[in-house]
Amino acid sequence: MVLEKYKQKRNFDSTPEPAGDVTLATTRAKKRARTDGLFFCVQKHLASHLHYDLRLEYKGVLLSWAVPKGPSLDARTKRLAMHVEDHPIEYGDFEGVIPSGYGAGIVMLWDRGTWTPEVDDVDAALKKGDLKFTLEGYKLKGSWVLVRTRGGPGGDAGRSWLLIKHRDDWAGDVNITEFAPLSVKSSGDFADILSKGRPEIWISHRPAQGGEAGAMFQRIVERALEMRDATKTTTTTKTAPTTKARKAASTTKVTKTPKATAKATRRKRSS
Repeated sequence: MVLEKYKQKRNFDSTPEPAGDVTLATTRAKKRARTDGLFFCVQKHLASHLHYDLRLEYKGVLLSWAVPKGPSLDARTKRLAMHVEDHPIEYGDFEGVIPSGYGAGIVMLWDRGTWTPEVDDVDAALKKGDLKFTLEGYKLKGSWVLVRTRGGPGGDAGRSWLLIKHRDDWAGDVNITEFAPLSVKSSGDFADILSKGRPEIWISHRPAQGGEAGAMFQRIVERALEMRDATKTTTTTKTAPTTKARKAASTTKVTKTPKATAKATRRKRSS
């Protein structure tokens, strides 16, 4: 059944995540697969560990990979991407707090846009484990590839892929996760998403109370505040951009290539 694994892992009475319309997803899946104007997004997820979820629309669902270190614009860098359950299309706009259960933590909509396959047959490419595609997002652009590996953490063969940026005008040595850390939906950071500017209330009134779950969520809250403090410290240095500039860089579409951005940064630092 479409979205079966997704639904099995969640209790929609306690999570704000969209349940997804199975009938609609099934109908979409039966239609001739589109190969243009397909939606993609990357959700930055602060759970027990920080990771980034790459999602590609295909046949009525979002194919999904969890990328622990996030995407890299350096073509020499191969990032582990663990294939996870398909998500509903509606998930592509989700940003918020999962208070308990599977995936408990904070979800940020870090990037979104469209993707185009660079192969004639997406199904064959997925089966082979070699999917080439082009992204047109706010932060991620250009040519990429997902390559399945033989092994995987814990011997979980088949789920382990590598996300690699191809060499093009959008490849470069800019750390895009640090350069553009904020949400493309709300322009906020994790602490903003946590409680709309009042994250301190989650310290004493977090929804997952007691036990290991409660302790883990408190660590998540503390990490969100630490990340905000680290960003504030960075923006007060002489060479750092202002908070306003950082938000602009995080949420507006990139119009310069990473190579041009990197060169401009080096010139600014040497002046």
